[in-house]
Amino acid sequence: MSLHFILDPELTAELCERIVELWVDVTNAGGAVGFVAPVTATEVRTIADPTLEGIEDGPDRLLLGYDGGRLVAMAIFTDPRFHLKTHLRVLTRVMVHPDTQGRGFGAALMREAERVGRDLGLAALHVTVRDGSGLDRFYRRLGYREVGRWPGAIRVAPGDDRDEILMWRGLAET
Repeated sequence: MSLHFILDPELTAELCERIVELWVDVTNAGGAVGFVAPVTATEVRTIADPTLEGIEDGPDRLLLGYDGGRLVAMAIFTDPRFHLKTHLRVLTRVMVHPDTQGRGFGAALMREAERVGRDLGLAALHVTVRDGSGLDRFYRRLGYREVGRWPGAIRVAPGDDRDEILMWRGLAET
């Protein structure tokens, strides 16, 4: 595996375009990253643009994973923007390109996110998972535990409401 990571890269127009392409590819392959397939780059930009501005202007942080020179993974350390929660971050837009699935990139991305979190002095990371995607099993294998659910919080289609699973990983845990 030749995956390497970059934290807080310069957000050039070209890189922003690569991020949108990754987001579209992941969504259209069935990934639960804020949209329901099929989705276009124009639709993804409605969320990507303000998200990337939150990274560029702070306080959010961007972690990218590359296989050789190709962007294949990302996660955003989203600041809760609340002074009593400065000790944690919510990992959002966690994604790995669909044609790299099964190569351990997702686990490598999450291990790197934990390392970065510890380096930042964080006590915990939090992720949310769309129920029915099976991702809760993936996160459990990485030491995350379910700490709650919001019943029917995600409407993927009329009549198809899914729970949002709240998962937590203390960084002092081994």
